Order: sequence, then C-alpha cells, then structure tokens
Amino acid sequence: MTSALSKVVLNCKDNNAAHKTDNISKKRLIVRRGQSFQLTLHFSGQSFNANNLELTVQTGPEPSEDIGTKSVFGISGESQSMKPWLAKVKKTEATSVTLSISSHDFASIGKYTLSVKTHPDMTEGVSAGTFVLLFNPWLAEDWVYMANEDERQEYVMEDEGILYQGTSDYIGALAWDYGQFEEDILDICLKLLDLNPKCKENAAKDFAARCNPIYVGRVVSAMINSNGDRGVLQGNWGSTFTGGVSPSHWNGSVDILRRWRDSDYHPVKYGQCWVFGGVMCTVMRCLGIPSRTITNFQSAHDTHGNLLIDEYFTDSGYDPDASEDSIWNYHVWLESWMKRPDLPLPDLSYDGWQVLDPTPQELSEGAYCCGPAPVTAIKNGHTDLKYDLPFVFAEVNADWVGWKIMADGSKKKFHTNTSAVGRNISTKSVGSDERRNITASYKYLEGTDEERKAFKEAVKRTNKLTEPEPEPPSPPAEVSVEIKEKSKPMNGKDIELVMQLKCPNQRDLIFYISAQVMLYNSELESDIWNQEGELQLLANKELMFPFVIPFSKYGSHIQGNNSIKVTAFVADKENVFEFYMAERNIVPANPPFEISVIGNPEQYKVSEARINFANPLSMDLHDCKITVSGSGLLKQPVQTGIAFLPAGRQIFARLFFMPYKPKWKNLMATLECDQFQDIQSSCKIFVKPYVFN
Repeated sequence: MTSALSKVVLNCKDNNAAHKTDNISKKRLIVRRGQSFQLTLHFSGQSFNANNLELTVQTGPEPSEDIGTKSVFGISGESQSMKPWLAKVKKTEATSVTLSISSHDFASIGKYTLSVKTHPDMTEGVSAGTFVLLFNPWLAEDWVYMANEDERQEYVMEDEGILYQGTSDYIGALAWDYGQFEEDILDICLKLLDLNPKCKENAAKDFAARCNPIYVGRVVSAMINSNGDRGVLQGNWGSTFTGGVSPSHWNGSVDILRRWRDSDYHPVKYGQCWVFGGVMCTVMRCLGIPSRTITNFQSAHDTHGNLLIDEYFTDSGYDPDASEDSIWNYHVWLESWMKRPDLPLPDLSYDGWQVLDPTPQELSEGAYCCGPAPVTAIKNGHTDLKYDLPFVFAEVNADWVGWKIMADGSKKKFHTNTSAVGRNISTKSVGSDERRNITASYKYLEGTDEERKAFKEAVKRTNKLTEPEPEPPSPPAEVSVEIKEKSKPMNGKDIELVMQLKCPNQRDLIFYISAQVMLYNSELESDIWNQEGELQLLANKELMFPFVIPFSKYGSHIQGNNSIKVTAFVADKENVFEFYMAERNIVPANPPFEISVIGNPEQYKVSEARINFANPLSMDLHDCKITVSGSGLLKQPVQTGIAFLPAGRQIFARLFFMPYKPKWKNLMATLECDQFQDIQSSCKIFVKPYVFN
C-alpha cells in the first residue's frame, strides 16, 4: 500500500513569529519571500519516501512556471520554473516529514495554494493548504531590503505614526493609526491589488508583475484614489461633504479600508492628501515595503511643466482663478524604500527612498498615480527619469513668480522668489515622536550654487522646457513690509496682527490689507475682511500699524485645514505703479481638547478613558459628537454626543474599553460640533501584555 497524505500542519504560530507576521495572525500562514518556513506532512499507509514528494505552489489565475506564478519542485530543489522554490527535509519520522520551504527572493507576493504529490504516478497533487507571501525587507536579495533594524521596525512594523499639517510657520502634528496588523487588513490590501485595472485587463500578467515593488507601488498609488478605477477614497477639496464625512474627520486607515470593503469596494467619501498618504502607508507596510509619510510645506502644483509657479494678486488679495498653478500650504505623500535597477547607473545611486503620491493630481501613463520617483534624482534635477520626476521636482523646488493685476487689467511682475517653494519637508523620526526635517534630502540649501545648478539641470532634462533667461537681480525694496502677529491666533478669538513698515526715505503711502479664508490647497473659500487707508512713513523710522480680524468674520469659515491668507499691498501715493507686498498664512489654533487614560491598561482587561473639552466661545455649541478609536484598543470606533454645550462650560466624558493588543498604542479622539470641526486629540499608552498562567 502506498502512502497517502493525511494531514498538513502549517506551524502558523512558529512560522509567523519567525517571519514577523504573528501580529497579523497566529492561525493562518503568512510568510516573507526568500525566507524558509516549515511545515509537517503526515502520511497514512506504508512505503513513505520523502524523496518521492513533489510540491506545487501557485498564485493567480492561469498560473504558469514560464511567468513565475507557479513553481513545481521536489526535495532536491530541482525546478524548471523561472522563479524556483526550494524544499529541504528538516526531520523525518515514521509517518511524517517536516520540510523547510523557501520561496524565490523575487517571487510574486500574494495568496498561494500548496499541493503535494506523494508518488510520481499521481496525476494531481493533494491540496496542502494556502498561505500569503509578502515582501521581505530583512532579506538582502529582496529589492525592498533595508539594512538598519531600527528603521525596519519604524517603517514596516510600527502601526502608528504622525502626519504633519498646517503651514511652514505653524506645523501641527496629527496622530495617525496605520493599523496594518489588524487581521482583516491584509485581505483588504490583497483585494486592492486584484481590483486594479491592470489586473482586470490581464490578470496573469498582473500577478506575475507583483514580484516587483516598483510595479506594486504604482498600482497601490493609483488604487488609493478612486479616479478612473474602484479605488479606496474619493477626493473632495471643497467645503461641503454631503454623502460622506470631512477628510479632517479621519485619524486612521483601518475604518476607511473596512468601509471600502463593506460597501462592496465603492469609494469612501472623502479624502484629501494626508488621508490618501496615510492609507497608502498602511497598505505598503502591510505588504512588507518600508514606507513613511512625508509633508512638504509650501508645496507647488505645476500644471504647465515649466518649473515656474505664477500667482496673481489684486488689491483684494490673492486671485486663484488667474492661474492654473498653485502653492498648497502643505502636501502629504509617501516615500517607500526600494532598489531601482530599472534606471541607469550613474555615479550616484537611485536606490533608496522613492516618492509615491496617491493623491489624484495629474495623469501618469493614463492613471492617477505618481512615482516611484527617486529622492536622489529629485535633489539633483534628473527629471528625465521614471516616474513623474518633473512634477515632483516642481513640488519642492519650483521658482515662484508674483504678478499684480492692475486696475486696467494689465499684469505687472513684481517679484521672483527661488526659495518660496518646498519648506520644512517633514517626517516622523525613527523610534520617537519628534519631527524630522528632511528638506536637505530633496534639495540643496537655498541660495547656494548647487541648488541653482540642480534647477538648471532639471530645466535642461525636461524635454518640453528650454532653459529660462537668467533674470537680473531684483533691486532692494525701497519699502520693507512685513505682517506679524501680536500673539498666537486662537480659533474663537479675534486675531491681532501688525503691519511693520520701514523705508530710508519719507514716503506718503496707500495701503490695502485683505484677509481670505483659503482651503489648504490654495483654493479660495471666502473673502472675509479688508481695510485700506493712507499713512506717512518717516525716513528710517519703523512704523507698526496694528489691525484686527474679528472672529465674527472668520469663525464660520475656519473648518478642517482652512487657513487665513492675509495680504498687504503698499503703494506710493504719487506713483501707484510702485508697490510692495507682504503676505502671511494664519492657522488659528483649536481650543484644548484632551483624552487621557486612567491607570495602567492591561491586555483583555477593561480600562477607562476620560475626555475633557471647554467651550471657549461666548455662544452655545450644538450637536457635539466625540469619536474615539485606536487599533488594538477598540474593535470599532465608538461615538458619544451631547446636544449642546453652554458658553464657558466643559464636557467631561468617560469611556470604557478593553485593549486586545499589547505594547504602545494610540487612543485617539475627534470632536465636531456646529462651530468647530474635527478637533483631534490623542494619548499614547502602554498596554501590559496578558500573562497566561
């Protein structure tokens, strides 16, 4: 009687621990490519011979050894497949054998089936189970290999992070729950790959290409947004969010990805850049590609590909309709770590951090995706390389040109600024919650010859550009104008500012000051306030002109990430064509909103959180809602509400929850009401692991 396969033990707990996937699951096999895992085959009958075993692994539809989505191999490791797998005997007993199996280090990621033939005469193998294969940043041969263990822990294993928002002068930190190790998230990420248009067009080819992190990065970038496909998030850069929630409501990826799945993969409403970036970081880390979110302040959107950002102003302030170019207060994208053997090999390497941007802005090869663009190439102006280098270069290093629209409709260029774009490029530090400024990774120091050389190189390499004529240096301004704050602006209070002027000569001046509420992507939300008048500036005497923007003018317009752009034009009374400008972006701080945890939380034990918020306004707040969430702490977001909060009164709320994952976690809360939208708060807590007796 020949032997028959009676049972397969996948050793999920031990294998997953060795492959650093046990925080996803201990009950299903999830392994990383190129690294061995063990399984035990049990047999019934006699004449068991391990050398007769033949194993088959395969993924995707129409699996094929020719394209690497199938591998047939025996104990000797002999295989004819393009990407061979190996099997070795680790232990043999009377009726069982334990095998060590290794995938090829360039095998496609995804779900695999395993079958076993126990005898050469068998026409088909017996099903031996399924498993998931991921990228392996611990393996030197993998294109996503990252040598530093602290960085691997941060950029693959850390399931919480910080996104940066605001302006270059007011950098705010938003705690973000990536949650890539929640058990259902892996299947959602794999489904995302299956729904991409390239898979629908040619599934076999798509599954074969999933061996390549460059390809996977572009697919994920396109699928996070819903433009042109069944992607996760629908963007909305307006001020109304009917049929969904404001992008500023979100503080994590898990709820978004689950809503996408539960809606039969219809887009979740709504997202903006930091939401797109946070969700993509979740997917990439889940698949095993080291990734981090990046915030670029004063981020340019160059629609014409000329590396120049033209902005136009009237006496009433900034005119966003006069140009298709814009400068966002900030923009969030992703960096992912991978090799770039598809690019030429110059003296400098293009391996390492690559920009991938899932926010739908411009088409790239027919899809709304961006990257991967090597950060090294961006810094040096190598804009003729793949992918989307001119657009990303402009985001961090375009030149800004200011134009004044005169009363007769003519346009007068009044300033060119080579350092206005790309400031305080930020990401979370490794192993801490400190902000790290990585501007020097993207460009040489502003004002240096190296920076101008890189700009000229970018102009030369971008085929549709010609190198611009060098501009004569601007003469020093006769009148210096600057807008300063008297104190830190607070939402709910009047904003007190001062216009500071100075001139070597006595001047009679006309001034125009305006305030506009802007969406963070520089779209105009509302003109809210203006003031004009005359003043006399004495020679070499500093003049401080105070002015106030009342809360009653801006309060109803400051929602989410809106800011206030204050613009001052000062013109010579005798010659209105001689004018000077200053502007400042104001982000009023939200009132304090706190969440804290009582005592020392323990896994599987009830813990208590407390929430505190004081109404700072002289009016009642209505329809207050507080949403609390956190991966490893609550299975689903929990919401509580209060109908109204009188002026000057406080909310004290209690919440009980049971942590189900140990170690450091973020408990996050969002407050919204009729006057304040999506005020965020979080607290970091350590959950003591449960001790099994």
